[in-house]
Amino acid sequence: MTKTNTNSTAVTMPAVTPQGAFQEVQASFDRFCLISGITALEEMLIEDAQALCGGRHERTEGRKGHRWGAVSGPIGFHGGKVSVRRPRVRGKAGEEIPLPSWTAAREEDWLGKWAMNLMLINVSTRKFGRAVRLPEGDLPVEKGDGTSKSAASRHFVALSAVKMQEWMNSDLSGLDLPAIQIDGLHIKNDLVLVAAVGIDGEGEKHPLAVMEGATENTAVVQALLDNLVERGLDPHACRLFIVDGAKALKKAIRNTFGPHTPIQRCQVHKARNILDRLPKGLHAPVRKALRQAWEMDDADKAEKLLRNLARRLEKEAPGVAGSILEGIDEILTVSRLGLPDDLRRSLACTNIIENMMGTIRRVSRNVKRWRNASMALRWTAAGMLEAKKGFRRINACRQLPVLRAALLAHQAKYIGNADLDRPAKAA
Repeated sequence: MTKTNTNSTAVTMPAVTPQGAFQEVQASFDRFCLISGITALEEMLIEDAQALCGGRHERTEGRKGHRWGAVSGPIGFHGGKVSVRRPRVRGKAGEEIPLPSWTAAREEDWLGKWAMNLMLINVSTRKFGRAVRLPEGDLPVEKGDGTSKSAASRHFVALSAVKMQEWMNSDLSGLDLPAIQIDGLHIKNDLVLVAAVGIDGEGEKHPLAVMEGATENTAVVQALLDNLVERGLDPHACRLFIVDGAKALKKAIRNTFGPHTPIQRCQVHKARNILDRLPKGLHAPVRKALRQAWEMDDADKAEKLLRNLARRLEKEAPGVAGSILEGIDEILTVSRLGLPDDLRRSLACTNIIENMMGTIRRVSRNVKRWRNASMALRWTAAGMLEAKKGFRRINACRQLPVLRAALLAHQAKYIGNADLDRPAKAA
């Protein structure tokens, strides 16, 4: 039997007992943790080999293989690789038998997790080695130890692709989503990503999906909605959709969920678009009038106020007057549904998804060149999942039963479908 050894570029640590390692803890806690962990792992590997082959020089009945020397191999540690010596076992037919402890240690993919975590907090790949290994420490960065910028990039690409695939294929049938926000993110001139965030019956926010396209057109939004339906979102349930006013969004939503689906146009975007076209002297009175309209409980009175505002602006800014009247029904949807003040403020704008877009821009700010749509999708999906970690329930979460009752009444009035009148699924 020939012992096989391979040269590894990973950091190699001397064999030391945990007691010996503890004596060095004052000099280097990193070294203590590393040596103790490697010693424990090597003992587990020896036990695995003994379970497969029996004791050394023993002819144990029922053994599955025999020892075949030992070899050093790398495993992930502290963002890089370290070398661990493991026994080899071969079966009766000469095939290699993997050791369970070694397989588990390799499948953990700590390198990918370290790379993804650091890149999402804006550590550049060039500084990855310094971020995981102290220059003056006992575990220096060495060539081939998995801490180079190219290795970090490869790990991030692989893990982010897997995470995105799992997320985009996840089941949505168990989510009760009375409200969904949809918005687009412009990556570059010919690449736009359209994303969706759902709000469940408890007020929790859920990133749902993202889809790429050349522009924010109906086909892209339709592909996004088709993905949601395929994953279990009920197209017959009545939901409130909050969008920024793009006609493509409204058309795709009503094609998928019905012509009477309630759509709320973002009041923040609407006010901003109006004020940007007015001289500064008119900003204050127009802003005050818009705010009064948004805060009114009576949708008819709010509409009357907006029409009066448009009439006053016909001479000074006729184009703006037409903009105020454009989509006036959709700008007051939350008021027509009879929602309370706090809930109206939460659902009358796309602040939730805009906040998520801000996280996406933050985590991807080190990207200097978008190579293709696949790269943009991976980064955007990673940013959306990162944003989810900081999501909290909406402020008016206790008033969401009012929204559900209003949606039931809306569906009964316009659609006449009693299927919605069933107990809400637990989010």
